[in-house]
Amino acid sequence: MNLNKVFLIGNLVADPELRTTPSGQKVCSIRIATNRIWNDKSGNQQKETEFHNVILWNRLAEIASQYLKKGSMVFIEGRIRTRNWEDGNGVKRYFTEIIAESMQLGPKSQGQQQNVSEDNFINQEGAEEEIPVIEEDEKIDEKNIPF
Repeated sequence: MNLNKVFLIGNLVADPELRTTPSGQKVCSIRIATNRIWNDKSGNQQKETEFHNVILWNRLAEIASQYLKKGSMVFIEGRIRTRNWEDGNGVKRYFTEIIAESMQLGPKSQGQQQNVSEDNFINQEGAEEEIPVIEEDEKIDEKNIPF
């Protein structure tokens, strides 16, 4: 069995870049920063920032370019892809990026208009799915448990 799945929650480090391919498809590039915080052996807090290149297609690209901006928080679900090519000097180069399959917008920052419901999850096809609400189960009387 194989699995290629990525989940990222982070903030945009620049405004989205929306383009249109020659075939008319919308494609949007965003860069997301994520932080990892831990304590080293001495007990000192350490922080490491990773930067991720994310590609969104079609309706996701349009939504990202409309509602996201530098500093926006976003949740991305997708897959990782590494492209390779040979540069002009014959050196093999690699570029790793995330291909977004779904996206959830984070809380809006002050002064930012956001008309898309933050309770909706937007998938690659552009359909919005309601996030299920988990309801608390009925209380169980321990006297009724048969063991």
